[in-house]
Amino acid sequence: MKKTLIITSLLAAVALNAPTASAEDISLRVCEYVSVNDKTRLRSFLKNKKLKVRTIFSKVMCNGKNLLVFAAENKSLDTGEFLIGKLPKKTVKANLADITKLSAHLAEDAQERIE
Repeated sequence: MKKTLIITSLLAAVALNAPTASAEDISLRVCEYVSVNDKTRLRSFLKNKKLKVRTIFSKVMCNGKNLLVFAAENKSLDTGEFLIGKLPKKTVKANLADITKLSAHLAEDAQERIE
C-alpha cells in the first residue's frame, strides 16, 4: 500500500513539473522558422502542436510585425507563400500594401490569392 502511494505521488509530481509549451515559446519558435525560411519545420511544428496558421496569425508578432510582413521583410519566400496560402483572402488583402513595399515576389503571390 505504501509503495503504491509513493509511486502515485511521484508520478503526480512529475506530471505537474512537466514542461509545457507556453505562448511565448510557440511565438519564438514560429518567428525563428519564418526568419530562416524553413517552411518544412514550421509546418511540422504547427502540426505537432495541433495549431493552424489562421489561429495563431493574430496572436504571434515577430519584432512587432505580423507573420506575413515579417516573412516579406526577411525575404522568406517559401514560408511567405505558405502563409499566404493558409490565411483568409481578407487578411492577405489587408496586408498587401505592407508586403508590396518589402517583397515583389510575395506581393505577386498575395495578389493572385486575392483574385
